[in-house]
Order: sequence, then structure tokens, then C-alpha cells
Amino acid sequence: MTIGGVSETDLVERFEAQRPRLVRLAYGQLGSLAEAEDVVQDAWLRLERVDADEIRDLHGWLTTVVSRLALDALRSARVRREAYVGPWLPEPVVQEPGPEGRAERAEDVSLALLVVMESLSASERIAFVLHDVFGYSFDEVSAALGTSSASARQHASRARKAVEARRPRFPATPEQQREVVLAFGKAADDGDLDTLLELLHPDVVFTADGGGRVTAARRPITGADHVARVSALLAARRNWVLNLVDVNGMPGLFGVAPDGTKTVMSFTVDGGRIVAIDVQRNPEKMHGVTRDDVTDLEA
Repeated sequence: MTIGGVSETDLVERFEAQRPRLVRLAYGQLGSLAEAEDVVQDAWLRLERVDADEIRDLHGWLTTVVSRLALDALRSARVRREAYVGPWLPEPVVQEPGPEGRAERAEDVSLALLVVMESLSASERIAFVLHDVFGYSFDEVSAALGTSSASARQHASRARKAVEARRPRFPATPEQQREVVLAFGKAADDGDLDTLLELLHPDVVFTADGGGRVTAARRPITGADHVARVSALLAARRNWVLNLVDVNGMPGLFGVAPDGTKTVMSFTVDGGRIVAIDVQRNPEKMHGVTRDDVTDLEA
């Protein structure tokens, strides 16, 4: 069977070679692996319906189609999230800790960055991810947005300013964050409030996403004292172990409760102190949690 003069086998091979890039791109734009894979699959269905011989640049064509599909998904998601129960957090990508996982460049779309990008408009987010994260030209960005290059620049500029305003001034290296996360986990398990207060920034924000399906705080918890006490209390009630993992390329914590509920904790560290803790517990957002053979906190 041929599609526009190109054999179906050849088209499938060419598409599959680009699938990992497209999934990473869509994930950065949407903050959900499940939605990203749906978007990429939809792009394949569209590719099947066009004359492949007329596509001069398959890489560019797929980038544009995936980005436009993501743009539509983002706009419709805004409406759905208005009815979401509690805070909304992105879907995490969890890997075994170490440079091997980071080599896959999950850090291109860190969870902290995805959280910040929630404040952007759909067009600003697409422009920022395409240009600032993945390095596409503004001509390519404008094609994806269906707008002029000048307008694409404006979208990216507004997004960049918003992101820079909320990024850590002195971000931790993976090694530095690993030390802080391990110290936090031990202090919480020990109920050591003094150490927790040393690790937490005075204005730290603790946000949990249960989606109304599992137990989670319905509002963000702010302030070092409150977050320290909540962390120690949750650790005292927990009858399962949190393990060290890489969450979107940076050290975080992962555990599975006796009832099978998974918990992923990601951390934002600035100047050696934790400024944000994002806790994902919604079972529907554990698509990217694929490994249980992780490093114990005592390692």
C-alpha cells in the first residue's frame, strides 16, 4: 500500500523515528504525557490522510501539526481546569536517579517550569516551548501558531518575562538538590522540625494534586513553619517508604502506599533552600511513573 506515492512501511518508519521528539515537544506544551501521546497519534492519523509526496519537510510539518493540536488542547483544557478539584499540577516523568536518566533530557521540561508555564496563555506557552526550550526559529513558531513572525516574537517575549520572574535566582545543580532532598526526607521522617526549617525557605509553597480522587490538600500551604509541620505530620502517618528518583531530570521523591496510590514529590531549590514542593497524587497523572526499582533514601 502506498500513500501519495510513499509506501506505508516507509512512512511509518519515518514517523516512528520522530515520535520520541514529538512526544517530548507535546509534553512540554501540555504537561501531560497521556495527552501528548494522544496528540502525536492524532498527528499520525492526519499524516495518513495527506499526500506525503507534497510534504517537503516532514520534520517541520509534524512540528507544526503537533503544536497546533497542542494549542487546541490547551485552550479546551482551560475550561476543564476551572472545574478541577484542588490545585492542578502537571504529570511527572519519573526515572531511576542518575546521569543515565538525565541524558534523555527530561530536564528540558522540568516540573517547576511546567508549573510556571500554567500562568501563560496557550499561544505564549507554545511560543516559549518551541523557541526558548526546543530552539525553533520564529518562522517555525509563527507557522505553528498560524500568525506572523512578529506576533510569535511577542508571545515568546511575554512568556519569557513571566517565566524569568518566577525562576530561581540561584538554582541548584542535580547534585546539590539531591543533598537537599535527602536531608528533607530524613528530617521529615525523624520529625526534626528544626532541620526542616533550615531547609525550607520562609516563603516556601507546598502544593498537592489529588484531583479529588485521593487525599490531598485542597489549597496550597505556605510558609516554612506550616510546611515543616505538615511534612513531619504526613511522614508520621505514612507507613510506606519514599525513595529517591529523578522527577523530570531533577532529584525528587517517590513512594507507593499500601493501597497502591503513588506519590511523586518534586522540589524547587533556590540558594540552597526549598522554595516549592509539588506533590502529585492523582492516579490519572501517573502515566510517566514507570519504574519502581528506585534508590532507597538511606542509599
